[in-house]
Amino acid sequence: MKIVILDANTLGDDLDLTVFNDLGEVDIYGFTSKDQVIDRIKDVNVIIANKVVLNESNLQYANNLQLICLTATGTNNVDKTYTNAHNIVVSNVVGYSTDSVAQHTFALLFYLYEKLSYYDKYVKSGAYVGDKIFTHFDKKYNELVGKTWGIIGLGTIGKKVATIAKCFGCKIIYYSTSGKNDNGEYERVELDNLLSSSDIISIHAPLNENTDNLIGYDEFVKMKDSAVILNLGRGRIINEADLTRALNEDLISGAGLDVLEHEPINKDNPLLSIQDSIKLLITPHIAWASVEARKRVVVEVKENIKSFQKGITRNVVTK
Repeated sequence: MKIVILDANTLGDDLDLTVFNDLGEVDIYGFTSKDQVIDRIKDVNVIIANKVVLNESNLQYANNLQLICLTATGTNNVDKTYTNAHNIVVSNVVGYSTDSVAQHTFALLFYLYEKLSYYDKYVKSGAYVGDKIFTHFDKKYNELVGKTWGIIGLGTIGKKVATIAKCFGCKIIYYSTSGKNDNGEYERVELDNLLSSSDIISIHAPLNENTDNLIGYDEFVKMKDSAVILNLGRGRIINEADLTRALNEDLISGAGLDVLEHEPINKDNPLLSIQDSIKLLITPHIAWASVEARKRVVVEVKENIKSFQKGITRNVVTK
């Protein structure tokens, strides 16, 4: 079996990818440009990829291809219409990043909620040296106890966040972006209700026709001016120009983003105009990428290939 890894660098340089060697002949590429895809996949049986776009324009040349293993949960970079029509199995990895993303959700929150960037700078600037009292109250922050945490997308990650938030004493409400998620443990509400009621809003939904530009200026107007919004789903769920305007107009207290419409970020992204880290914190799509989570990805992909070799389909994506 011939296996190619097209964008190994998206998994980091600290993982042992030689674990795939006992499955077949393996070629590993750090990155693969659009123009290089055809040459690198034309003779292989298995493609392992993360963000490389795989569609009819290149897959038609991969005459021996049987399996595409994605090192992510999202599958929008693969043309499933083509793979289904040509009996190419597509598998992804699921559940590997739940703990990592939930942890990062709270990292974003506390940095913003407790104004940590301000207090860190206050001490390190020397302003605390010789201050009149032992503490400093210029930037106020609140406890989570008794606050309402609204979750957009109560999937596996959303439920993990809800469990942790509940431990901090939060009331949990959620909005189902598909309209089909009914969870008896938490109160399901409509989006307008969630926006107006929540002190913290976290997004853990996929990008689709129901979530594209779900949160725009009109939605920010409905939120509390003390609210913090966190996006750990997909970038285009929040309209970035509208978020910039909302932050500049103090419609909300702060925003923490781990995802953006374009990654890496475009130099003309309006969010870059906001340099106040009390209002805005952006991390470069790292919520999923703890060492442990990335190791789980490799294990999951290997299991997907081993199962396929045995005639068993695992984590198969059909649409």
